[in-house]
Amino acid sequence: MTSLSQRSSGLVQRRTEASRSAAADKERPPSGEEAEPRRGEEPEDGEQGDSKETRLTLMEEVLLLGLKDREGYTSFWNDCISSGLRGCMLIELALRGRLQLDACGMRRKSLLARKVICKSDAPTGDVLLDEALKHVKETQPPETVQSWIELLSGETWNPLKLHYQLRNVRERLAKNLVEKGVLTTEKQNFLLFDMTTHPLTNSNIKQRLIKKVQEAVLERWVNDPQRMDKRLLALIFLAHSSDVLENAFAPLLDEQYDLAMKRVRQLLDLEPEGESMKPNANQLLWAVVAAFTK
Repeated sequence: MTSLSQRSSGLVQRRTEASRSAAADKERPPSGEEAEPRRGEEPEDGEQGDSKETRLTLMEEVLLLGLKDREGYTSFWNDCISSGLRGCMLIELALRGRLQLDACGMRRKSLLARKVICKSDAPTGDVLLDEALKHVKETQPPETVQSWIELLSGETWNPLKLHYQLRNVRERLAKNLVEKGVLTTEKQNFLLFDMTTHPLTNSNIKQRLIKKVQEAVLERWVNDPQRMDKRLLALIFLAHSSDVLENAFAPLLDEQYDLAMKRVRQLLDLEPEGESMKPNANQLLWAVVAAFTK
């Protein structure tokens, strides 16, 4: 009698454990699948091996490529990076599901004629991105990509639109990189004035960034922009538009450099209008490309 009751209790225990494990299997996503991204956002494509503290935005990556490691500032002769960083903001917001182009309608319009509209006003957690998003959301009638790059850069003759300018963008991005442990802050004396600089303190992160850009056009070249990671594709275009892509290719051997530049030229020669019509293309990304390559 005792052995029978023991067997019964053991059977009940096994059934209970089996039901618990079945319930757990239902809750657990199938193997090989990742957690579904939040509605309205594309999956974040940043360095998956990095911690959240060292995951960089497109603006931070472009600025990091342009900064001199020891001096801690960008070239005084670079007058392209300002507009390039504003283009980065628009694409970053598009990749995060916050902005998009308006619909074409019956009459097809060119990318540069279409307006930028707010798809979601959910905060991004980045002050600069949220500031730009707020401007786009509150502006009626909507503006084009080209107009937003100029407005956010302060390149407008209309005094009523000067409030759209995002000020001290490079300094604010550099401070973000200081908080992420990539840069540090110093004061340098330039004869007549003192200037705050941000020398590189974590060379590993910059080297990973440079390697990522190099591999995209060398070892991992796929010869099809639609198969490339959208964030990496945008980084190559905007680094070129900001005149900092050369810094990523400087360490290459001559043959590698020639090949890398040849493939970058292939990307620059693409027709944004045609690429934007392909499946899964991000149309706002290609509109920004068109604005810089027209």
